[in-house]
Amino acid sequence: MKKVLLIAIALITINATAQDRKRERSQDQRKERTERFKDFSPEEIATLQTKRMALQLDLTEAQQKQVKAIHLEQAKNRKAQMEARKKMVEEGKDEKPSKEERFNRMNSLLDNQLDTKSKFKSILSKEQFEKFEQANAMKGRQKGKMKGKRGQQQKRQKGTQKRGQKRQRN
Repeated sequence: MKKVLLIAIALITINATAQDRKRERSQDQRKERTERFKDFSPEEIATLQTKRMALQLDLTEAQQKQVKAIHLEQAKNRKAQMEARKKMVEEGKDEKPSKEERFNRMNSLLDNQLDTKSKFKSILSKEQFEKFEQANAMKGRQKGKMKGKRGQQQKRQKGTQKRGQKRQRN
């Protein structure tokens, strides 16, 4: 009984340390991404985003100009928010926001997203907007969740297929 308990404790410990390393890696990757774009001006960021979108959606010159204006506005807002956060941290006011502040921040974020979506909808054609929506659905956390679930499902399917093939051979 003691051996089983020791083995169980060892497995739990190994699992916990593996999870910590995974979390650290994702934080490091996020930091690397922010460091890469840290030196870029809002105009440069907007240009890169617009070109990426032009390649993905095959935008016309007129559409590119309109999209670049939207991306420039967003990049300037993000840069201003980052500067404000930096000042708060430097001043030592890095406290947790209240429930109302979090709600207001999330509400304004979602309002901005709805506004941006409606702007893109007016600029893009129907087919382009559908591609845009599909690409956005796969971004961020959803992409990570989908990859993880798909990977697990595929592994299970492969495992059951291999077992079935072995049974058929025997």
